[in-house]
Amino acid sequence: MQLVVGKIGRAHGIKGDVSVEVRTDEPELRLGPGAVLLTDPASAGPLTVESGKVHSGRLLLRFAGVKDRNGAEALRGTILIAEVDPEESPEDPEEYYDHQLIGLDVVLLDGTPVGELTEIVHLPYQDLLTVKKPDGTEVLVPFVSRIVPTIDLENQRAVLDPPPGLIDPDQADVVRDADAGSDTVEDSDVDADSDAEGER
Repeated sequence: MQLVVGKIGRAHGIKGDVSVEVRTDEPELRLGPGAVLLTDPASAGPLTVESGKVHSGRLLLRFAGVKDRNGAEALRGTILIAEVDPEESPEDPEEYYDHQLIGLDVVLLDGTPVGELTEIVHLPYQDLLTVKKPDGTEVLVPFVSRIVPTIDLENQRAVLDPPPGLIDPDQADVVRDADAGSDTVEDSDVDADSDAEGER
């Protein structure tokens, strides 16, 4: 099975180093020296990681055969893909690979069906689950334990405990703005720290 583990950014320095946008919870394993990565576009690879370091909070990698800035810049925008055993799971039991989650039935705490989990959206501050409802509409659910308390792979379901209005906007808490004389929707207090992330 193939998993996206990174995206190459701009060149760094003159010796072939590139910055990498990490999309995996296991960069030491997936992007460590010696790792052989497939690429999108395929013509850019495969690429073998020669060395890596963290500089100013960014991961810098150097690939075998890329010796100068021009070569590094030519790789900009390339997606890095790792070949992974489909039976493999992350070491942390609270983490999941995307392929483990896609297709799960999504239900509320009381078992009420919500829809199907169709995609994981990876953002810098947290991951979002895309849930397709029976009527064809989609809703984005922050992948945090307070809202997604249970991932049950054995029974192929994700259990939600959403704040009012997240799944059905008609159920959002509405408060009266006394000064303006208008109704406003109160923002839900959502923790931005994802504590259960899929590999990216």
